[in-house]
Amino acid sequence: MRLIPLASGSSGNCIYVGTDTTHLLVDVGISAKRVESSVNEIGLDIRDIDGILITHEHSDHIGGLSVLARKYEIPVYTTAKTKEAVVSCIRKSRSGDIDPDIICEIYPEDKLTIKDMIVNPMRISHDAADPVAYRFRHGDKRAAVVTDLGNFNEYTVESLKGMNALLLEANHDINMLQVGPYPYYLKQRILSDRGHLSNERAGALLHEILHDNLEAVVLGHLSKENNIPELAYESVRVELTMRQMQSEEKHIGIEEIPIFVAKRNEVSEIITI
Repeated sequence: MRLIPLASGSSGNCIYVGTDTTHLLVDVGISAKRVESSVNEIGLDIRDIDGILITHEHSDHIGGLSVLARKYEIPVYTTAKTKEAVVSCIRKSRSGDIDPDIICEIYPEDKLTIKDMIVNPMRISHDAADPVAYRFRHGDKRAAVVTDLGNFNEYTVESLKGMNALLLEANHDINMLQVGPYPYYLKQRILSDRGHLSNERAGALLHEILHDNLEAVVLGHLSKENNIPELAYESVRVELTMRQMQSEEKHIGIEEIPIFVAKRNEVSEIITI
């Protein structure tokens, strides 16, 4: 199984997850032209894509959806409430229209089989209609794409245990956000339990799900204004180290965990598990 961020950040998100025979995209929050180009860059044609999994209706996750859906008739999957919100948002944006009939409704914790992959949506806390993250299984390998969660709880931790690869949100540095140019209401939204994970909270969640077979972690959905890749990487490492020192449980050595930061505007490293 391969996990490849094609774009990841507050300005647009599109993640490829696939096998030799099944090719999926999680969100298409960049232009259809960029999606096509990025898919070509990883050796595929857009017509190879077997499905588009939508996490929620915000523009940085559905920006290219209407064009791709109309042009290529790729099956789209999301929850019922998100389906309604997506259709409404696309119509309001005047970017075209989308046929609701091509959107297949899914349900959190109900497994979906697409060719040789099993997809399992999970609930997340975010200020959207009915947001989800996605877990994937192919054979004995598991991966997850988890962004846009304002907080995590025991359900989140249990849902992410046993992953071999993980794309995890590290959206902002709290200090950069607090002193930055955003208006007060937006800062409060981002910091809320329905906002986004900070670097430190990403590290805290990662600590809870560490295990010996975790092969790669990709930090994603970084804010352009309130984070920088080097800071996200170091902050997560520091948080992991601190929590490891305080924990009585023995985890895999932190220095052995490959951690990458997804690129905002270009294809990132290919994670193969």
